[in-house]
This record gives sequence, structure tokens and C-alpha cells, in this order.
Amino acid sequence: MKRRVFGLGAVSLLAAGCGAPSSGNKFRSYNGPEVTSIVVNKGARKMYLLHGEKILRDYEVDLGFAPAGDKKIEGDGKTPEGTYLIDRRNPNSAFHLSIGISYPNSRDIAEARALGKKPGGEIFIHGQPNKLRDRKRASKTADWTAGCIAVTNDEIEEIYAMVNNGTLITLRP
Repeated sequence: MKRRVFGLGAVSLLAAGCGAPSSGNKFRSYNGPEVTSIVVNKGARKMYLLHGEKILRDYEVDLGFAPAGDKKIEGDGKTPEGTYLIDRRNPNSAFHLSIGISYPNSRDIAEARALGKKPGGEIFIHGQPNKLRDRKRASKTADWTAGCIAVTNDEIEEIYAMVNNGTLITLRP
């Protein structure tokens, strides 16, 4: 396996809102083809950055601590499934860098309300935890986020440079 990122106890990540720098310059430039969409295949733990139908980059990812199935409610540890947009960036995240996913949408909200619950939110693609103690705890599990998509710090720096707000992201089972 190319990489295995640090895992964390899921409860400690629920309110974190995913990146501050570990060292050096975390902001890169990118002058290649536009990333027109992102596809996450949860079962394969893979994320693809696409220009049209051409794969520009692919990454191994870690998911929520209970990855099987679609996110239904806050705290369930699931990574959402469906189509969303990249809608924000957080250069000062608790997870190196992070880019936000527009979860929940109206369907997600309606499903959670039907269960008498909240859908949750703050779903990001992010790097590793900034706090050393969290990184040490994280190294013991594979899928460790509260529902986010985690990559290495080097990878999130590349993704942060390549992906613009408004980019479509599809998360598949």
C-alpha cells in the first residue's frame, strides 16, 4: 500500500471543522488542466481528480470511522454518499489544510429530520491532524475521521492547489 495515514479516535474529531501548517510553505501553485470534478469511491478508498473523463491524479483515502453506508445523522461516523460541491477552504484548519464539501443538501436534511435527528455537517477533504497527540492516536486505525476524507499533508497541499470552489464532487459507495 502506498500510504497509510494517521487515524484518530473519532469522538475527538466531531467538532474540529477540519489545517494549520506543520512546517514550510503549504501553499502550492498549479498550472495544469482544470479539475472539473472529483470522484470518491468509498469501497476502494480512492479519490480521483478529473478533467472531463481524464484522471489527473488519484489518491488513497481514509474515511469516517464507520465507513459503510451513507451518512444519515450527526455523529454516525459515516462519509456521505451523493453529489455535492467543493464550497469552501480552510487554510487554518486543525488538519493541515482542508477543503469543504457542501454536505448536507436538502435531501440529507430531510432524511435526518425524518429520523428526528440532525444531519451533521463540516465534511472536508483534509490532511493530518496538527496536534502531535492526535497524530499518535490516529496511527492505530485506518478509517478514523468523523465523516471526512483524509489524505496525507503532501497530498492535501496538491489537492488544495488544484481544486477550485464550485468543483463537483461525487461520493460513491
